[in-house]
Amino acid sequence: MKKFKEYDSLDLAKINSDVLGLWKNENLFKKSIESREGSKPFVFFEGPPSANGLPGIHHVMGRAIKDLFCRYKTLKGFMVKRKAGWDAHGLPVELSVEKELGITKEDINKTISITDYNEHCKKTVMKYTSVWNDLTEKMGYWVDTKKPYITYDSKYIESVWFLFKKLYNKSLVYKGYAIQPYSPSAGTGLSSHELNLPGCYKNVKDTSVYVLFKSQKSTLFNKLVSGDVFFLAWTTTPWTLAANTALAVGKNIKYSLLKTHNLYTGKKINVICASELIPFAFRGFSQTFDEKKFVFNKKKPLYFEVESFLGEELVGLKYEQLLKYCQPYKNKENAFVVVGGDFVTTEGGTGIVHMAPTFGADDKVVADKNNIPGMLVLNSDNEPVPIVNKKGQYIDCMGEFSGRYVKSAYSDSEKTSLDIDIAVTLKKAGLAFRVEKYEHSYPHCWRTDKPVLYYPLNSWFIKTSREKNKMIKNNEAVFWQPKSTGDGRFKNWLEGLNDWNLSRSRFWGTPIPIWRTENGKETLCVGSVEELFNECVKSVKCGFMKKNPFGAFSIGDMSEKNYSCIDLHKHIVDDIILCSSRGEKMFREPDLMDVWFDSGAMPYAQLHYPFENKNLIDENSYFPADFIAEGVDQTRGWFFTLHAISTMCFNSVAFKSVISNGLVLDSEGQKMSKRLGNAIDPFRLLERFGSDPVRWYMITNANPWENIKFNIDGVEEVKRKFFGTLFNTYSFFTLYANIDGFFNSEKSVPINKRSLLDRWILSELNLLIINCDTDYDSLDATSVGRRVQDFVINNLSNWYVRLCRRRFWKNVYGPEKIAAFQTLYECLLVVCKIASPIAPFYCDVLYRDLTTNNQKNYQSVHLDFWPKPDKLVIDKDLIKKMEVVQKITSLALSLRKKLKIRVRQPLASVSIIAGAGASLVLNNELLNLLKLELNVKSVNFVTQSSSFVEKKLFPNFRIIGKKHGALMKEIAAAVSGLDKNHVIQFEKTKKVKLSLSSGNIILSNDELIIKTTSVPGWSVVTSDDFTVALDTNINKELFKEGVAREFINRVQNIRKSLGFSVTDIIKITALCESEICDSIKENLNYIKKEVLSSDVVFVEKKPNKHEEVEINGTKVYIALNLKS
Repeated sequence: MKKFKEYDSLDLAKINSDVLGLWKNENLFKKSIESREGSKPFVFFEGPPSANGLPGIHHVMGRAIKDLFCRYKTLKGFMVKRKAGWDAHGLPVELSVEKELGITKEDINKTISITDYNEHCKKTVMKYTSVWNDLTEKMGYWVDTKKPYITYDSKYIESVWFLFKKLYNKSLVYKGYAIQPYSPSAGTGLSSHELNLPGCYKNVKDTSVYVLFKSQKSTLFNKLVSGDVFFLAWTTTPWTLAANTALAVGKNIKYSLLKTHNLYTGKKINVICASELIPFAFRGFSQTFDEKKFVFNKKKPLYFEVESFLGEELVGLKYEQLLKYCQPYKNKENAFVVVGGDFVTTEGGTGIVHMAPTFGADDKVVADKNNIPGMLVLNSDNEPVPIVNKKGQYIDCMGEFSGRYVKSAYSDSEKTSLDIDIAVTLKKAGLAFRVEKYEHSYPHCWRTDKPVLYYPLNSWFIKTSREKNKMIKNNEAVFWQPKSTGDGRFKNWLEGLNDWNLSRSRFWGTPIPIWRTENGKETLCVGSVEELFNECVKSVKCGFMKKNPFGAFSIGDMSEKNYSCIDLHKHIVDDIILCSSRGEKMFREPDLMDVWFDSGAMPYAQLHYPFENKNLIDENSYFPADFIAEGVDQTRGWFFTLHAISTMCFNSVAFKSVISNGLVLDSEGQKMSKRLGNAIDPFRLLERFGSDPVRWYMITNANPWENIKFNIDGVEEVKRKFFGTLFNTYSFFTLYANIDGFFNSEKSVPINKRSLLDRWILSELNLLIINCDTDYDSLDATSVGRRVQDFVINNLSNWYVRLCRRRFWKNVYGPEKIAAFQTLYECLLVVCKIASPIAPFYCDVLYRDLTTNNQKNYQSVHLDFWPKPDKLVIDKDLIKKMEVVQKITSLALSLRKKLKIRVRQPLASVSIIAGAGASLVLNNELLNLLKLELNVKSVNFVTQSSSFVEKKLFPNFRIIGKKHGALMKEIAAAVSGLDKNHVIQFEKTKKVKLSLSSGNIILSNDELIIKTTSVPGWSVVTSDDFTVALDTNINKELFKEGVAREFINRVQNIRKSLGFSVTDIIKITALCESEICDSIKENLNYIKKEVLSSDVVFVEKKPNKHEEVEINGTKVYIALNLKS
């Protein structure tokens, strides 16, 4: 039999490194899956990160959550396969390549071919794969990184095409012209879920203008005022004013015609504004009711209200074009008119909305309804285009503003804002009423962090709005942690769902597999390589292509080698010309798919469904996922696209349960970033602490779905308090187990033959198993960690081990000692199993060290099974009574601390009164335990506190003053004369009768206050459950025993510092004052037994090699020597 392994110290970072080597040599991850072969699968989907960026500390959090629940389910006997994945397409990759090559999107296919560009993308996207895999390994995240799914893989793309065609065949795909979010900096449109990712809306300060649109002559105004009348409209996007073609009013809103002055020109003007918004639009102005006094004063401007009318009277009125650089290429006679709009409110602005249908979705709806054109002009190819190009610049027709960027963020060279220059132009023309900065929330591109535009795009859409009720219904079947995300954020998103803009005007991504004839009359959607192969064969026969580009591909061969000979990316498929049923050429639609469709297709595409593994999806053996987890930012990203595709294609949920984890912030609650210098390098963190304390801290600090304020001091505390305590408990066990030759080979001592403390800790242990099982199953790892931590620190170490030390020290190796070893061994073994999903490294070491002699156990804790609770062992009555002992102990020790009486100083007695509902029925074992813990000679349970507490009634002057006024002084005098019998009466009835000069009066509960004071020689503390009173009188006998205990403590400390074994017998030589010596001599046998001393010798000179210590303020000199 081997002894249990002992350690000098705990080095979790070294353990991390050593265990990684062990796992690798044993191929343990693979074994953990193979060991559950044939068992029920637990399906986990890994959300694909992008490997062209470095991982951060938040990835440690997210991956710890994923890993621990998969490990837990393995312990529960499930087979848990975990396949890694990489999001290899999209904007981040392209931007990285463009930066690396020093090009822009416009250079592609000019200075660099699309083929070369995409090859660069393919290389760049996996740039940091090794770094990610390194973090994955070091933090103990078990996932198959050797055979990951990669979204650029041809098999993956083929499955994506299949799903897309499935939607196409359900008439859920259409092409439409719409105003969509567009990122000039990225050169592509964005979907609504991309625009609603966290952080996309930012507060910005923009130039806002109150604009004067000059009305054409109208009989409505001619009879009321002379001179021009202007419609006053407010905008925070002055660059859109050149595209204005209409103004909108609320038909039922009241508007006023006002006389005032233009503060920039000093000219008298007539203005139309919503009556309710005059105080807002004309802030700084004063109203005058005397038109004769209406004169221009720039410092004290005035306005005079002429008339008011409803908005419906304004509908149909025409106005002059504001900025006359260009006009709509068609239906211009319908432009520049006032229309009614339901979206017009009086919550801000002027109640008159400037409409630019080319750049606003709501504007376009109203414009189309009223046959009003957008500001589209003809380019050199005679094609209608917006006045802003896709780079975010005004086109050539815009006069002095031609070529200017509409947002300064799009250019590094423009020094002044276009909005400011337009405002200056309007001021000079007398068409600006007020110009000022305005802070508001504006959408930004989630990847480039630059402002987006709403822009007219001809895009491919998925009719998600048609399927949203099914999505809402399916969402009800998903278990969300937290529940509020599923019922709130996610559900709300689904309820307001718009159609999904799938088109992206980029180069590196999954091509939309649609080919159309030039006239658009015939469309073909391709759903597989085989289908495209056959269409290419037809095209070659039609003479549209010389050869089939997939000629080397063998249909039906699913080997990697076969698929490696084809590429389905843009630079290949764009050159494929197909043949329509009418013999016309068909060209591929140039757009790529939204990368979120790629990632949302991963449940099927990772399996190459339906071309391979069809049964895994169709028979629901690997779909839907039992569990997924990602950050809260994926609520409208990956979570949505998974849910949308699974609902629309299979009318199923994609995942049954999900954790939406929060952000990892710095210790001050700020978002981490390199720019702020508060980012934490995950590799340095793991190198310093090892993975376990980092994982444990992150999981137990707060629920994963809450934002965590990451503090390295917290990791240090976890390492010291939890892991340090667990290590010390194991070290205590091995020390005495190895001395006594305990190998856990003896027959188990029956539970009814074990001590009260054994039965209690085993009750707590089995409850821990049950509660943690429930918590894990509810995706609540935080509660698991906190329960385990509390059990180890408070129950196991601070209570059980501390109170059982004498049993382990005993020389006799009999049933009682064996029971103690077996109990502690079982606790440690169960704890390392329960905690192993969160702390996989140290728990595996602990498990292997504990099971070194037990052939029945497994090679690793990660191959073992969840511990089975023994409900018959759980004694709930004992647990409750032990809680009583612990509560009383805590109260009494708080008194000692307050009075600065050390626990080693014995006291005569403690008296205890139970509060309402509290029980004080304790057996002798528990009473003796209480005596031992409190270091008192007797424990007394009493019903009255009069022997150690004095109670007196006092008036509550605040209440009495309100109720009785002038009688307050007489009442106070009467109350001061009440004795303890009145106090007892008041405690029972909550009433007291007083005799006053004016007659009797009854005071009730709120009118009197009971104040208590301790009787001299006693100290009292009260909680909701108990009143505890310590007798603080210390006689000579108690004092001497206290000195003896202090002496024992000092000797034990010296023993430890000298490195003596716990079994070494020593000789003590001491120099001390007579009072200390007398105390030691009177308790000599007790001292010798406690410290394993053969003799204590008192000398008159300082002994050789002595240690100087202090007892009760007196210096004592002690030398220890081993017995010869």
